[in-house]
Amino acid sequence: MVFTHDTDVALQTAAALVNTAEGAGGQDDGDALSTPEQLRDFYVGWGWTGRFDGDAAELEQAQALRPRLRAVWQAADDPVATVALVNDLLRTGDALPQLVDHDDYGWHIHATQTDAPFARRMQVEAAMAFVDVVRAGELSRLRVCAADDCDAVLVDLSRNRSRRYCDGGCGNRLAAAAYRSRRA
Repeated sequence: MVFTHDTDVALQTAAALVNTAEGAGGQDDGDALSTPEQLRDFYVGWGWTGRFDGDAAELEQAQALRPRLRAVWQAADDPVATVALVNDLLRTGDALPQLVDHDDYGWHIHATQTDAPFARRMQVEAAMAFVDVVRAGELSRLRVCAADDCDAVLVDLSRNRSRRYCDGGCGNRLAAAAYRSRRA
């Protein structure tokens, strides 16, 4: 395990949020987070707890967070720029780290109050996870999909740092294309 459970989940959740944006991952399926119902599905699917209003304002806040998180992935090769972005996420999210123990996860950190708006909690949890990535010297684990026609972000949690493609099937698609090319 590279990071603690809460850091792993926060990083994967942040990547999933970024990848809901229209055009993310080279998909033309539209915005995958365009309704309050889709936001609720995201909330439930990623196991969030605490306040959830599920209204249009909360949806707008979540949508507005996506480019700020994507910027961290895009700056991952520049630690100084990454730190500036992460500090801004912490500062504007009113981060207040505290130890908590719930749902059989053992002691872990929540960096906002449970009654803080959902988008703010996502912002600060992602920022705290990015803090762990920076401190561990593991910024290279924040990647953009290696497929030329895909800009989805991913977190490489593999032991040997070998993950290059997103969960959208890019790796399989490119392998199949290479196979067909060799067979031709």
